[in-house]
Amino acid sequence: MRARCGSHTLSVVTTLVWFRQDLRLDDNPALLAAAASGQPVIPVYVHAPEEEGAWATGGASRWWLHHSLERLDAELRDRGSRLCLRIGNTQEQLLSLAAATGAQRIHWNRRYEPAAIARDSAIKKALRGAGLQVESHNGALLYEPWEIESQSGGPFQVFTPFWRRCLALREPAPPVASRPNWRSPDCWPESAPIVRLGLLPAIAWAGGMEAAWRPGRAGALQQLDAFLAAAFSRYEQQRNRPDLGGTSRLSPHLHFGEIGPREIWARTRDHAVASDQAANWPRSQFLTEIGWREFAYHLLFHFPHTAEQPLRSKYAKFPWKTNPDGLRAWQRGRTGYPIVDAGMRELWHTGWMHNRVRMIVASFLVKDLMLSWRAGADWFWDTLVDADLASNTLGWQWAGGCGADAAPYFRIFNPTLQGLKFDPEGSYVARWVPELAALPKEWIHEPWAAPAAVLQRAGVMLGCAGYPRPIVDHGAARQEALDALASLG
Repeated sequence: MRARCGSHTLSVVTTLVWFRQDLRLDDNPALLAAAASGQPVIPVYVHAPEEEGAWATGGASRWWLHHSLERLDAELRDRGSRLCLRIGNTQEQLLSLAAATGAQRIHWNRRYEPAAIARDSAIKKALRGAGLQVESHNGALLYEPWEIESQSGGPFQVFTPFWRRCLALREPAPPVASRPNWRSPDCWPESAPIVRLGLLPAIAWAGGMEAAWRPGRAGALQQLDAFLAAAFSRYEQQRNRPDLGGTSRLSPHLHFGEIGPREIWARTRDHAVASDQAANWPRSQFLTEIGWREFAYHLLFHFPHTAEQPLRSKYAKFPWKTNPDGLRAWQRGRTGYPIVDAGMRELWHTGWMHNRVRMIVASFLVKDLMLSWRAGADWFWDTLVDADLASNTLGWQWAGGCGADAAPYFRIFNPTLQGLKFDPEGSYVARWVPELAALPKEWIHEPWAAPAAVLQRAGVMLGCAGYPRPIVDHGAARQEALDALASLG
């Protein structure tokens, strides 16, 4: 195939690797397959947010994506390669690149969101119709969604038997060879500067995220190593405590594919064996959380409508309220319930929230305020650096009681009791709601009940001029939610 390189025409054959949510060189099946061709490899990223349907990357995730692409390009350049960035219709860009570079093969790692599946299928058909060889790979999951079937031959809708089935099949495949050697072309196609992707926020919003995170492959490995060394052995006991920092914080690295679940599995196994924690390590609570991620993708693949509609159809008629003021108070962390407000402020500042607190704030939105789970999913989508359609959908439908493995609707979290149980010293609230930091721990989760003298000594003023009083009475709101559920029959 003859390709153009500047003003020259060359006889060259290359292979394209289309990067998406797999922004790493290690354990990357698509890159490994491209390298095995022996042809020069051209790494490509195409920015086409309009192809994501209703779920184009949100604000916080765009910030992460910008920095992750920068890190990937830097790693490639250290290898004598580079990342070719293109903007626009993906099918047109890949065909154009193939013509410009003499590419005969294109590799990518699969995605599982409904819009991505439809787009990828159309692209694969068009590329093959143009005479190109196309191959997709699994770089994101331990098991493909279609590999796991219930005894009846269909998809699972409950986590425990799903994960039990996964563990009974086989141990996940090991990570593929790290950093394969590949050739780079003598001439590179045109590439857009990353600033043209417009990923960074126009407002000064990212300061907290910059302080909290290190996007990229090196940051992912650093985060995993630190977790295994300091928190893995106590994970089951501490994972629900937002005040202790006992979680892995790997979710954004996983979402963008800076590290894959097979590598996490293998590194966890090696750590458990080396530290005399080998007993039953595949069933550790940490790897079970990786299993929940697998379950989320299993559900989204088999029930693609759930990104927009409840899995349990009767909940489509639930009498959700319209309450812009309540939604705004929730978003801003001004509900008057300290654990809820701490979580929402942590989210806005860092682009992340502890998982236990995610459950608390979600319960408050859908059951205390009776606002639709879709309103919460939309807000999380825009403000989370780890916004992942599968996990976001599973989490919000779980909280709303309308999805697979859902919390029964009558299970309504009491935000005060949740705060007392999972932030017993009040240090999490004190960090993110500093106006309450001087309150004694016995009052910090219910400042409205504190004696006036206690509030005065702590310098706490309740009401419009200070920390808000509760915007709803939890007991009354709970009963109203239960009555609304009963109305569905």
